[in-house]
Amino acid sequence: MPAKILVVEDDQSLQSMYQFKLEILKFEVAVASNGEIGLQKAQEFIPDLILLDLMMPVMSGDEMLQRLRKTDWGADIRVVILTNISRDEAPSVLRFLNVDRYIVKAHHTPTQITDIVKEVLGIR
Repeated sequence: MPAKILVVEDDQSLQSMYQFKLEILKFEVAVASNGEIGLQKAQEFIPDLILLDLMMPVMSGDEMLQRLRKTDWGADIRVVILTNISRDEAPSVLRFLNVDRYIVKAHHTPTQITDIVKEVLGIR
């Protein structure tokens, strides 16, 4: 059974590109364009991993993650932050929310990001 990935990203072109790259690798992919929709999709889809942007309209990624971690179903979902905010500028609350990786989009190619997804999930 393929691993399930939720991509929460407000930039439509990036969202589509990550979805495409992950589906080529046979992942089951769901997408959301803000944290509010992301939280709803996470509850319905129960992904193995969430690629989560921080700066989004309606609900930010860090707020979504705080709410996710307070639920029974979302407490242990793997999360990779995928943002253009440097780690120094990131919300300090992230330190307490069990994030697997913190990736600055501008410093990684889509292939590197899919490799990180596989690594976090323990897939070769």
